[in-house]
Amino acid sequence: MKKIMPQSGVPNYSDLINPTLKVLQSLGGSGKNDEIYDEVIKLLNLPDSAIDVPHGEGSQSELEYRLAWARTYLKKYGAIDNSARAVWSVASAYMNVEELDINEVIRKVKSLHPATKTSKPVSKTISEVNESEFPDEIKPWRKKLYDILINMDSFAFERLSQRLLRESGFTHVVVTKKSGDGGIDGFGKLKINGIFSFNIAFQCKRYKDSSPIGSPAIRDFRGSLTSNIEKAIFITTSTFSKAAKAEASEPGKLQIDLMEGEEFISKLAECGIGVKEVKDYEIDENYFATV
Repeated sequence: MKKIMPQSGVPNYSDLINPTLKVLQSLGGSGKNDEIYDEVIKLLNLPDSAIDVPHGEGSQSELEYRLAWARTYLKKYGAIDNSARAVWSVASAYMNVEELDINEVIRKVKSLHPATKTSKPVSKTISEVNESEFPDEIKPWRKKLYDILINMDSFAFERLSQRLLRESGFTHVVVTKKSGDGGIDGFGKLKINGIFSFNIAFQCKRYKDSSPIGSPAIRDFRGSLTSNIEKAIFITTSTFSKAAKAEASEPGKLQIDLMEGEEFISKLAECGIGVKEVKDYEIDENYFATV
């Protein structure tokens, strides 16, 4: 039976479980979030109208949010796992599995984590899932940090981006004067392996609007770059539309690297900038039930 696509055009999380497993298998058994995202879009032939739907007022698209739920269910089911470097890998027993029984996956996960129980789990959309249970990648602290970021002074956000770039290996990072010209917000140098160095320019924009950034903003940024700039980075608290991503990587033009809000938050945590890790434990309820 053909699945009915939700009105937004974004597949339900349950309909993304098997495609997620399939693309990880096709990637050689492992992949990062952006690789999974790109390959699922190709596999399901999703239109731009579905890809660019924002998730509420957060820093993710609805598709990214639902994919996070799909990965969480696959992980709790035991089909995939993730490393400290955010690389997802398929468990050996599932490398050649063509299709999982979605009802069985959800039944098993909900038996291990009763807080996720709903009356009709397969038909539920992400927004209907009990909010007391969060995907592994989307914890309450991320939402709180996102709220802090979008309410920061714009110049403070530029300085924060400057600090993050320094912690990530950039040197001579300078934030330009408060001009509000919509162009370059700073400059720096990136040295690779202590040998090769590149002149970089960056733009960092704090957006309260959850709509994805379109291709005109990318073109405007590229148009502000001078001939001595070899690399460019556009940092935002928001997301980028499919058209913006295509424009940023347009062949024959200066390539612009993009950092969306969720990646920015992850990098802050990775570098320990304003964020401190608190150790926690996940209880294996199944173990205690069968010991």
